[in-house]
Amino acid sequence: MRLLAFFFLLLTTSTVAQPIKVEIQRTENGFQLVREGKPYFIKGAGGISFLNEAKEAGANSVRTWHYTDKESLLDEAHRLGLTVCLGFWVRPERQGMDYNDEKAVKAQFDRFKEAVLKFKDHPALLCWAIGNEVDLNYKNTNVWNAIQDLAKMIHDLDPNHPTTTVIAGIKRDVVNEIKTKCPDIDFLGINVYGDIENVPKKVRDYGWEKPYFIGEWSSTGHWEVPKTKWGAPIEQSSTERAKLARTRYANSIAKDSLQCVGGYVFIWGQKQERTPTWYGVFTEAKEKTEMVDVMTEIWTGKKAPNTAPKLSSFKIDGKLASDNIMLKPNQPYLATFNASDSEGDMLQPRWELLPESTDLKEGGDKEARPETLNALIQTQTSNSVTFLSPQKRGAYRLFLYVADGKGAVATQNIPFFVE
Repeated sequence: MRLLAFFFLLLTTSTVAQPIKVEIQRTENGFQLVREGKPYFIKGAGGISFLNEAKEAGANSVRTWHYTDKESLLDEAHRLGLTVCLGFWVRPERQGMDYNDEKAVKAQFDRFKEAVLKFKDHPALLCWAIGNEVDLNYKNTNVWNAIQDLAKMIHDLDPNHPTTTVIAGIKRDVVNEIKTKCPDIDFLGINVYGDIENVPKKVRDYGWEKPYFIGEWSSTGHWEVPKTKWGAPIEQSSTERAKLARTRYANSIAKDSLQCVGGYVFIWGQKQERTPTWYGVFTEAKEKTEMVDVMTEIWTGKKAPNTAPKLSSFKIDGKLASDNIMLKPNQPYLATFNASDSEGDMLQPRWELLPESTDLKEGGDKEARPETLNALIQTQTSNSVTFLSPQKRGAYRLFLYVADGKGAVATQNIPFFVE
C-alpha cells in the first residue's frame, strides 16, 4: 500500500512542473520559434491585465517587464493556454544603476538566478526577457556584459527556454554591442512605434542575423507626433490608432515572418504615460478600444462580436487639435464631436478636463496622473459639451470618451492653452 502511495505521489508531483521546450530553429529561408515541437508565432499582448480578453481576442502569449510575484500569473496564463515572456527588470542607468559597480551587478545577478531556478520549469514560460530599453540614453556599455552573464547563466540552468533582451527602437551601434558582447542572446526584442514599418530593413542593414520580435508596438509614440506651439504632443484618436495598427502590422510583423517571430501589442491594459489614454488598449473604466477589435481580426481572422465606436471629428470652438487652440480664462466654450457605431448602439459621451501632465518620465517609468478639473464641465448633449476654461494660465486637455454601453469605447483628447 505504501509503495502504491509512493508511486502515486511521484506521478502527481512530476506533472506539477513539467517544462515545455521552446527553441529557435533555422528554416530553409529564415527562422521560427518552436514550442513543444510545433511552430509558434507570437500573437502577444503586452501586459498582465485582461487575460481572459486576450485569450478571447486570439492572443497566445503575454509579456511582463518584471518577474516578481508572477507565479500566479504563470498559473493563470497556463490555465488559459497562454504563454509568458517573463521579464527581468535589468536596472537601467536612468534609474541610478552603475554597471562599473561590481557589487551591485552581482547582487542583481544573484536575484535573477533565484528567479530562474524558481520559474524555469513552469509550463507557461515562453522565454526570458533580460532587460527592457537599458540602452535608452545610456552611456556605459558594460550593461551588455551584465546581460550576457545573465543569458549564459540561464542557458546553464535552463535548456528549455531561449533568451532575449529588448531594446528601444533599433540602432546600429546597439545592435553591434549585442552581437559582440551577448552571444547567449538567442533573439532580439525591439520596442518600436511610429517607425515599425522600417524595422525589417533596418534589421538587415544593421547586420542582425538572428530572429527578432517586436517587444512593444501600437500607437505612434508621444515623441513622434506633431506638437502644439507650446509643446504639447497631439494624441491620435482611438480610431486613428486602430487604422494605423492594421497597416503597421501587415507591413512589418506579418511581412517579415521569416525573421520576425511575432510581437506584443502595447499596452494590453491601461497606464498613465503623457495622458491616461495614449497607450492603453483599454481605459481606466475597463472598456475596450478599437485596438482590441483590430487585434482580434489580426489574430483570429474574425470580426469581434461587438465592435468599439468610431470617432470622425472632435473640435473645441470649431477648431481641431492641430489649430493651436488658445482660450481666454474663465469663459464658456463649446466642444463637439461626431461618432458612429457599427451595431447601432446608443452612444454615451463622457468628458474630462485635465491639466497637461508635468510628471514626465522616460522609458515608460511610472508617471503621476494629473488631478481632474471636472467641476468646469457644464451642460452636455448627445454630441457636445459646454465647459468653462480654467482661470489659471497654462496648458490643458479636454478628453472625450464615447461608450456604447456594452464595454467598448472611442477616445480622443484635444490640448489647449489658456492665455
